[in-house]
Amino acid sequence: MATCPPYPTNPPRPHWWQRAWVRYGALTTLLAISGLVILALVREQTGTQGFLVGLGLAVLPVPLLLAAFRWLDRVDPGPWRNLLFCFAWGACAAALIAIIANSFATRWIATATADPAGADTLGATVIAPVVEESAKAAAVLLVFLFRRRDFTGIVDGVVVAGVTATGFAFTENILYLGNAFGTDQLTGDSGFASVTAATFFVRVVMSPFAHPLFTVLTGIGFGIAALSSGRHHLRRALLPLAGLLLAMGMHALWNGSAAFGEYGFLAVYGAFMVPCFGLLTWLAIWTRQRELRTVRDELPAYVTAGWLTPAEPYALGSMHARGLARRHARRHAGKDAARAVARYESYATSLALLRQRGRKGRAGADFAVRERELLDALWQRREVARPALDHAARATAPPPVAAWPGHGVYGVHAGYVPYGYASGGHSGYVPYGRTAPWAPAFTPVRAHHPGPPAFTPAPCPGLAQAQHPADRSAYPYPPYARPRPYGP
Repeated sequence: MATCPPYPTNPPRPHWWQRAWVRYGALTTLLAISGLVILALVREQTGTQGFLVGLGLAVLPVPLLLAAFRWLDRVDPGPWRNLLFCFAWGACAAALIAIIANSFATRWIATATADPAGADTLGATVIAPVVEESAKAAAVLLVFLFRRRDFTGIVDGVVVAGVTATGFAFTENILYLGNAFGTDQLTGDSGFASVTAATFFVRVVMSPFAHPLFTVLTGIGFGIAALSSGRHHLRRALLPLAGLLLAMGMHALWNGSAAFGEYGFLAVYGAFMVPCFGLLTWLAIWTRQRELRTVRDELPAYVTAGWLTPAEPYALGSMHARGLARRHARRHAGKDAARAVARYESYATSLALLRQRGRKGRAGADFAVRERELLDALWQRREVARPALDHAARATAPPPVAAWPGHGVYGVHAGYVPYGYASGGHSGYVPYGRTAPWAPAFTPVRAHHPGPPAFTPAPCPGLAQAQHPADRSAYPYPPYARPRPYGP
């Protein structure tokens, strides 16, 4: 009796619309057409001279905002193509949707109510927040759905949403500043008393973070949803929606502050916007520090398996040590080595975050495949990255603390080896947050592997036959690979 093979010998070819180049081409074409249309609309409303003035003034806060979001994303940096897409979507597609939808809705309300002033107020406080935040949230949703591997937590949501809103605010500022310049041309005002100066002060100096602050709430909702397990489908759907509703509410409050009286704007700015900005900034930085702690906690499992050296979890869990490693590689081996170290740091962080998701039961079905990809990427760059990370670990390790005469160090017993660090030649390594008289400067032992370790750490709880990394009996202790240092 004939039997069918377990796998098809000729797998079906994907449809034409499933090919990567088709999707990239369609997305690029859409953004390009949106950019040309929004350029024509803004130039028509502001004039050529007003457009150029608005462009020159609106571009000033953009590098600062992008640098801030990129700094926040330094622990596990996402690819530049995602950030470029988000900025282009905010500046082109979202801005075009907002201009067309807001204008249409405001005119329809004015015609239906015969009250143009009321229509403008309603459009600014109700229509604009709903339309604009929904248009910006579309970029966050697209990255969340189609770049799920790069969207793993709150920091990723904050960065994606903030960059999208920065692009949207850039285009909107061109429009407002260009119109203000046209008004000054008609009235003859100039200097600090001009409408252009007042608009620049309010939108660029006082509140460049307004639009990013609104949309970041949506990004946080998506980030928390990314941290939720796959079986909580309702929570994963409601959290982004709740973030979007909060963003709309804050946007509406900000736009309607002018209707609260002569000092309504300043009251909302000082009592609401600034505290919210400070709170969200603290949340983003705290989440970034939490990711660094995750790196220090999760990577020792790969030290015991032979994939990493004992110094690496400490060095990779400190931004200062990371920067020192990149500078050391650049100084001794050039720019290519520094880029290799940066990639090594990024892959190691992704590996630690993947391990954490697996341990908490939030990893997907491709956990083992992704883990192996990251380990192979680390192994390919070990010859360049490990000497730099070892140098950074030695340079940033805390000094040893002398023990009381006749007594041991509190909490440290004779012969104790911290978890994840093999004994013998590695006893000189100072683990993060610990100092002891038995731990002088790190002096690793040179050893070599003919190839990468054959052992891969077992999957985490939530996957088939899972084991916790703290179960040291699950891992062998082969000697780890040591590269040759820079130079001869």
